Amino acid sequence: MKNILAVMLGMAVMVFTFGGKQAEAKPPVAGGAVFGVSAGEVVALANGAAVAKETSARRVDSPKSQEQMTKQSHMHNYLNWAKERLDEMDATLALFESKVGTFQGDARAKAESALTDMRAKRDAFRETIRKEGEMTEADWTRAKVALEADWGAFEASVQKYIDAAGVKGEQQKAAFQVRADAQRKAWQEAIDKFENTAAGVAADRRADVDSAVKQMKADAAAAEAKLEKLKVAGTESWSSYRKALAETRTAFDHANQKAHDAFKGAK
Repeated sequence: MKNILAVMLGMAVMVFTFGGKQAEAKPPVAGGAVFGVSAGEVVALANGAAVAKETSARRVDSPKSQEQMTKQSHMHNYLNWAKERLDEMDATLALFESKVGTFQGDARAKAESALTDMRAKRDAFRETIRKEGEMTEADWTRAKVALEADWGAFEASVQKYIDAAGVKGEQQKAAFQVRADAQRKAWQEAIDKFENTAAGVAADRRADVDSAVKQMKADAAAAEAKLEKLKVAGTESWSSYRKALAETRTAFDHANQKAHDAFKGAK
């Protein structure tokens, strides 16, 4: 009974806000106590309610949970993998489409056939990325298997185009350059995403995450230096260009995985 009355009386001392101003109502207290409940006890109850309310509000506005951040980093891992390849596909297609009109006869027909195949595989990547907001981790795992096959087929069509059109010298270098630029863009976008996610990790769990992001930056610089060296040389064969791009692409995948593992460990 005493507790019920205390709560009822506590309501009288709660702080109400009207038009941005606060007004405090005081309870009727006879001789410093009402029904055996002191005014001090009533105020303490009211203050406790206010503190609880404030704590609850902070909880609602708190940063993402560790579980949410881990899930986000896992999605980054898959999305970065797909986006990097899509960027290379778009850059390669844009270059080849701008040149196909210069070919004649059978060479042009074969080149256009290769372009058709490349567009189909590129569009499969685009569609998967478009739906990424609706996809679960299990969906991505399944989709990646199909996308890996599409990427392999795309690369085969690139070789088919080069062989059919007799692409050599400066044209090969141009194809290498646009793909190297696409990789550089993918590295930077991935780094930005992981840095933004890292900002929400608790301070006592940040060491491994910060280290992974720092390592990713170092790996990106090493990949760029490797590709720049080939660009400057300018006398490499397409197989050499393709091998270097594959190596730096693999480095990108490994860096993404390491960053994801760091976020998972910070859970």
